[in-house]
Amino acid sequence: MGQPAGTKEQHAAEVAAGERFEFGKNWARFLKSLNEDRVVKAQRSLENMLETGSLTGKTFLDIGSGSGLFSLAARRMKARVHSFDYDPQSVNCTRELKRKYFPDDADWQVEQGSVLDEGYLRGLGEFAVVYSWGVLHHTGKMWQALENAGHLVAPGGTLFISIYNDQGAPSVRWRKVKRMYNRLPSGLRFLAVAPSFAMLNYAHIIKDFLRLRPFQTIRDYGKNGRGMSMWRDVIDWVGGYPFEVAKPEEVFDFYRARGFVLTRLETCRGTLGCNQFVFRRTEQTR
Repeated sequence: MGQPAGTKEQHAAEVAAGERFEFGKNWARFLKSLNEDRVVKAQRSLENMLETGSLTGKTFLDIGSGSGLFSLAARRMKARVHSFDYDPQSVNCTRELKRKYFPDDADWQVEQGSVLDEGYLRGLGEFAVVYSWGVLHHTGKMWQALENAGHLVAPGGTLFISIYNDQGAPSVRWRKVKRMYNRLPSGLRFLAVAPSFAMLNYAHIIKDFLRLRPFQTIRDYGKNGRGMSMWRDVIDWVGGYPFEVAKPEEVFDFYRARGFVLTRLETCRGTLGCNQFVFRRTEQTR
């Protein structure tokens, strides 16, 4: 299936207007530091949340594939993977990982598309696993994106998403920072990044110095969790715009009303991070 007409042009226009962060540029830089250890950690984190070590024979949809790392993890778990992203450079990143690890593989498809384009989504069908980590809150229409993602889950299938936690006033302030970052000339964006990096990490830095382990948390960032890079995650956080948030109970209630049962939840414990949800679709019809 080809990309929807006008998607690339629409994305470029939003970036030029300062209304969208170029996630793909950030992911391209992240891929330069990607190694086997990070890939293994990403796969383990996916296995942990899905509570299985194998996706053999299952279809896996990666909405907003970004770097392509978790599409790669799913493919290593033997899933038949379909990846799409709105950002053309993210699409290129995912294609590069496919070329490197699974060249000419018919069971991994990569293309550009939007989770808000219902015509495009209808052509995809339904999937045993629909995955969208840290993506739907960057669409500009989060609740519509959540709705559309749910329609792509097959009966009895799994939906794994993560959504930024609603912190109230701090979330409002961060939205202003993100909008400012995207409207600044590229050479001045450090004015938003530098103080944000300090704000996000000062507590860890102080604790590490008091423990006589300076910058240990920063050095160890990629060794745990999802195998990501601290600096790339900071850029992603500060620049990530559009930006919306939700309370855990709001996401839970939204999907319960649509025939989904929550099977796994990991909250960020009230911080500015993402709450992770794994749902199972129980309805046979909509």
